[in-house]
Amino acid sequence: MTAISTTLGPIDYRARLKDMFAARTATVGVVGVGYVGLPLAVEKAKVGFHVIGYDRNAERVAKINRGENYILDVADAELKESVSSGTLEATTDFSSLDRCDVIIICVPTPLTANHDPDISYIRHVGGKIAERLRPGQLICLESTTYPGTTEEVLLPLFSSGDLIAGRDFFLAFSPERVDPGNKRYTTKNTNKLVGGVTPACTEVASSFYAQTILTVLSVASPKVAEMAKVFENTFRAVNIALVNELALLCDRMEINIWDVIDAAATKPFGIMRFEPGPGVGGHCIPVDPFYLTWKAREYDFHTRFIELAGEINLQMPYFVRDKVVRALGEHRKSLRGAKLLVIGIAYKRDIEDCRESPALKVVELLEHEGAAVVYHDPCVPSYRAKDGSTRHSVELNVRRLHEADCVLILTDHSTVDWQEIVREAHAVVDTRNATRHVRGEESRVTLL
Repeated sequence: MTAISTTLGPIDYRARLKDMFAARTATVGVVGVGYVGLPLAVEKAKVGFHVIGYDRNAERVAKINRGENYILDVADAELKESVSSGTLEATTDFSSLDRCDVIIICVPTPLTANHDPDISYIRHVGGKIAERLRPGQLICLESTTYPGTTEEVLLPLFSSGDLIAGRDFFLAFSPERVDPGNKRYTTKNTNKLVGGVTPACTEVASSFYAQTILTVLSVASPKVAEMAKVFENTFRAVNIALVNELALLCDRMEINIWDVIDAAATKPFGIMRFEPGPGVGGHCIPVDPFYLTWKAREYDFHTRFIELAGEINLQMPYFVRDKVVRALGEHRKSLRGAKLLVIGIAYKRDIEDCRESPALKVVELLEHEGAAVVYHDPCVPSYRAKDGSTRHSVELNVRRLHEADCVLILTDHSTVDWQEIVREAHAVVDTRNATRHVRGEESRVTLL
């Protein structure tokens, strides 16, 4: 499609979009209304933008259009008000993308079975946008990915016609920084990075995000923004791996890792507290470092330090399995045929998100060895197991605790009565130090 001109000359789409943002007259399309997309969509709708949520999941779309919330970080009342006022709607029909002045891509970027990046969702959505791309649109990719994706994958798709980036359309990468369950840092008050493929693209994208986000920071390019995002999560993954490896050593040396961490954390400088656990979970930490290591190989560079961290974190579920075997052995029981009660399937405390949760791998390993496993999670009423079956959370009561040969704590939800668990259970393996305040029955607890 060719850029539109008038008798007064070519249209200044940069100025037009910025004016539309200031007046809240732009239509915003959010592709992928999950943990990232829905909070963003509601934030834009709250200030008056007309927002269309696009998703292939018909159930999600139907819930949005009924004003029903399914994301912890979205306020029920705000979603309902946005839908009832007409500022937010959702659809499975991507043919209306050309109605949008802004298109934000918030689709999943998982790993393949071989831990290689899977950007098929980005390519698919990019193709849909390219078919309908018109002058005067801003496209922002928020999905975490390897450095170069915006310019190497999306830009060629959008530049196949006569439209020119930075003049007719605007393309940028602005990484999501969502921490599910974090009440202090939300979409609005978390600093936002923006890197456009041209200076004009950066300017337009920054102007858009500044309408609803307190601090927007421009960076030199999409690659800088992409690298910053994977570095942020790789930083956490590496430090978690360090403390996980220390936990393995402390287990050999019969030193309480939690005492070590508490002691080290008293230093007022030069240290940051990270805690060990059954592994790493969520939509970023287990995935993002592999995006970086994969891309590095294209440049004949091997990120050995990062890859080692990934290996350590991936081994933690196996270490937890061995801890359960040892705890059962102290009661002269075998893992095969043992009745196990798992507390927590979510990847972290007080959220319903079990994406990439290490608890899933731990349960799989225990069942593979012949254990009978049930779980209780106040935030996750059910989940789909790897074998395709649906597992349901059981009620946590004294009878259930008595029946279990071992209780395995994988997520330290704040609503669980840890004192009761330790008092009533035969044996407890605590991978989160959830029982640290329990007194009187400490001998029943095996810590990570």
